[in-house]
Amino acid sequence: MTVESKTVGETLVDLLEANGVEVVFGIPGVHTVELYRGLATSKIRHVTPRHEQGAGFMADGYARVSGKPGVVLVITGPGLTNTITAMAQARQDSIPMLVISGVNRRDSLGHGRGLLHELPDQNGMMKTLALYSHTLLNPADLPLVVDRAFAVLLSGRPGPVHIEIPTDVMALKIEGRPAKPAAPTRPRSDSETLQRAAILCAEAARPVILCGGGALTAEAEVRELAERIGAPVVTTVNARGMLAGHPLRVPASPSLKAVRALLREADLVLALGTEMGQTDYDLYADGGFPLLKNLIRTDIDAAQLARGPQAALSILSGAKAATAGILGFLPDHAAAKDGSLRAEAARKAALKELTPKMLAEIGVVEAIYRTLPDGTIVGDSTQAVYAGNLYCDAPRQRAWFNSATGYGSLGYAPPAAVGAAVADRGRPVICLVGDGGFQFSLAEIGSAVDADAKVVFLVWNNDGYREIESYMVESGITPEGVKPSAPDFLLTAKAYGLPAERLATVKDLPRALADAASRPGPSLIEIHQERTAGATA
Repeated sequence: MTVESKTVGETLVDLLEANGVEVVFGIPGVHTVELYRGLATSKIRHVTPRHEQGAGFMADGYARVSGKPGVVLVITGPGLTNTITAMAQARQDSIPMLVISGVNRRDSLGHGRGLLHELPDQNGMMKTLALYSHTLLNPADLPLVVDRAFAVLLSGRPGPVHIEIPTDVMALKIEGRPAKPAAPTRPRSDSETLQRAAILCAEAARPVILCGGGALTAEAEVRELAERIGAPVVTTVNARGMLAGHPLRVPASPSLKAVRALLREADLVLALGTEMGQTDYDLYADGGFPLLKNLIRTDIDAAQLARGPQAALSILSGAKAATAGILGFLPDHAAAKDGSLRAEAARKAALKELTPKMLAEIGVVEAIYRTLPDGTIVGDSTQAVYAGNLYCDAPRQRAWFNSATGYGSLGYAPPAAVGAAVADRGRPVICLVGDGGFQFSLAEIGSAVDADAKVVFLVWNNDGYREIESYMVESGITPEGVKPSAPDFLLTAKAYGLPAERLATVKDLPRALADAASRPGPSLIEIHQERTAGATA
């Protein structure tokens, strides 16, 4: 029997397909063309951004909506360094991302010979950021390396992983083998620890559950546990939409006084899949987050459990397995009758804290969901998104995410929205982006056109970096550098062939959104804080 041999590039495509990859985001170059050899005849779709940073953000948005790793294919040197910002955002927000790059030929590595796209130590640089980074020196190792990459992505706390393939390795032939998917393993806590957690939950009179992005897969279990023990469920930005419409939901930031009061008064707090980082729990850096009594903390990452607030009980496990385990040991227990009342009080108090300006901005977010209840809002670092991160009652999980927490990058939303639309073509995606941030990735409008992505670019135009300008004024600093000129976004959209309009009043938003959603492909709507009536208080 003759064993077929394939090039490294062709084998790579087979391995990606075996691991369920359906889409790759990338820009081909002479340093990666051999990796494209088998792509055209595969089932994998290739989406081309206008910049490698856009490829990374597209993979991020795709991963958040699909629940699968986003895959990026870029050249060595500038292609990879352009992707680093997106990788950092993914690292901070625990988003699974596989970045495959080229690197110069093996005999040149570390010699500094001035080759095209050369870096002093590309793999060394990536090891400071990626959860796993490997240089494929031996082509026969490719199946093992890809297997390990996916195992890392799917077994522990997600983030970016990186494989680099030297240009002289890409075209080499290796013996063909049946491609198999990676077999991830997730940590599970011991029964004794879960039983102890169940007893603490059963005995609590005023329990509260905190959910981060790591709890998204445990929604059904969290709902059952919350109902059985009468616990309000506070969701961070990456968990918004969990328990949508449920009387126990609290879709408000733990940085708000009302939510902190709820937590301070709790006699038990169960934290599931949340790193409890500053941008969720101490957004204003005032140090006012309370010391939690009887904190039970569950995380899939042992290192994360060692950081942040000290827990009375730590559980090394995925949120779904941990919550299911606690439920299995939970005795028959009448739920505390004030759970929904405490949650309702926290929701009302949180809204009362917000300024009229923030409430007007949240009103725009609510109008989007009322008009397009099946829509997904992908946000940038812009004022309406900041307000929504403080309070956003999203209609389902994965319907609200943005870059305004964690790494906090600008220009995220346009490419991430394209990735989200590629992941789920049945839902409209609303890209909520400011005029400043939009200019970081304005050309990705073209990527949306090429991908036939149903994205509504909703531009929140406040003539510059208004958030920074306000901060400067409040700090007694004369504003400088906060008024970058913007193009006419309607003309820019027209140049790419997009339908576009600037609203005279926010009251027109539902009609404009409905019109955009009824059309195929992308559209653009602009809300100007001074020229659009009702945009802000």
